[in-house]
Amino acid sequence: MIEIVKTGIDADTAAERDEGVRTAVEGILADIDARGDDAVRELSVKFDDWSPGDFRLSQDEIEASVERLPAQAIHDIEFAQAQVRQFAEVQKAALDDVEVETLPGVVLGHRNIPVNSVGCYVPGGRYPMVASAHMSIVTAKVAGVARVIACAPPYEGAPSDAIVAAMHLGGADEIYCLGGVQAVGAMALGCESIEPVDMLVGPGNAFVAEAKRQLFGRVGIDLLAGPTETLIIADDTCDGEMVATDLLGQAEHGPTSPAVLLTTSRALIEDTLREIDSQLETLETAAVAGQAWRDYGRIILCDTEAEMVEEADRIASEHVQVMTRDPDYFLENMTNYGSLFLGPETNVAYGDKVIGTNHTLPTRLAARYTGGLWVGKFIKTVTWQKVSPQATAMVGEYCSRLCALEGFAGHKAQADLRVARYRGTNEPAGMDREERSSGS
Repeated sequence: MIEIVKTGIDADTAAERDEGVRTAVEGILADIDARGDDAVRELSVKFDDWSPGDFRLSQDEIEASVERLPAQAIHDIEFAQAQVRQFAEVQKAALDDVEVETLPGVVLGHRNIPVNSVGCYVPGGRYPMVASAHMSIVTAKVAGVARVIACAPPYEGAPSDAIVAAMHLGGADEIYCLGGVQAVGAMALGCESIEPVDMLVGPGNAFVAEAKRQLFGRVGIDLLAGPTETLIIADDTCDGEMVATDLLGQAEHGPTSPAVLLTTSRALIEDTLREIDSQLETLETAAVAGQAWRDYGRIILCDTEAEMVEEADRIASEHVQVMTRDPDYFLENMTNYGSLFLGPETNVAYGDKVIGTNHTLPTRLAARYTGGLWVGKFIKTVTWQKVSPQATAMVGEYCSRLCALEGFAGHKAQADLRVARYRGTNEPAGMDREERSSGS
């Protein structure tokens, strides 16, 4: 039996907030579409108090940002990017072109082709999200994307040196200090100073996620990656200190970040609640993490591991941290999640920052139908066909009859032309149309 011990805000309140976001984003995107650079600059001033001579950073500005960073920071960025690059390369190696003769004279295949241009959004208003540069830019370059541009908002009144360095070391072709919906809209719609891209990727707040949703169709997107979600699945082998640390460690992303504990242990719930209260007294980001836990934190008590699997699949969380006697049980049985972190030795921060799997993951139940950002998201798998003269006469008769069945006269004419033109090509002597039809 499942018991809800702690709930977050009600569904009506959440829906009301979402409607406000939708309306605001619609207006911003319409303004960018109509007025281009002028709108982008006004929005940047309004939301970020930022109006440089050029939003695109020059090579000198990029190099200055890199030089200002300590050598250890550069080394750490390079280490993280090496892990992301290595895993992306393994993923790409799993994508093969195919070619097969399905019938005599009928050859079908597919090719894996990278998209031509990608715009990567790197959040940086509340925190300089250096890792998001690795996840999008490095992965796009491994996929073979020719033009990768990147935008991040100013941090404390200037481009973030750490983000700029990560973008540059990751291989970005163009770097812009521009944030929020105005950045996403400029990259997708284009304006005088930014040539539009074919695809948008990267996480962001509710406004950025909504902008991507509204722009989908005009450009491709990776997925709708909104406020960070974390789900901890734990039993009585775990302790409250670790659960509280991992819940608050993700809740600090933003005041609307859901954090959920799913457990079979009432004692663990009590221990966790005490620990959360204690840690919020000293955590530097307690103002944000505390609000997220108060408004969006939940605790759910289950009787069995099977119930926890069922509930976890219903929640379909972005991050799922499993700290139980048998973490592999959840790997083998869960189906809806962005990424699994198995055992107390790992944690979501590893995935967010350094271990090599991608941290741009599905939120808001999207894990029911998609995984996260990976090298394959930047690649179009496109099909091709080649048919011999003999085969087209045979296939064409099937096609002609099926087109007639559906009432598609023009389609039928395409097939009939091939049958008429190529009938008899290297066919056995004496086979008439009736024999061919009955044989087929």
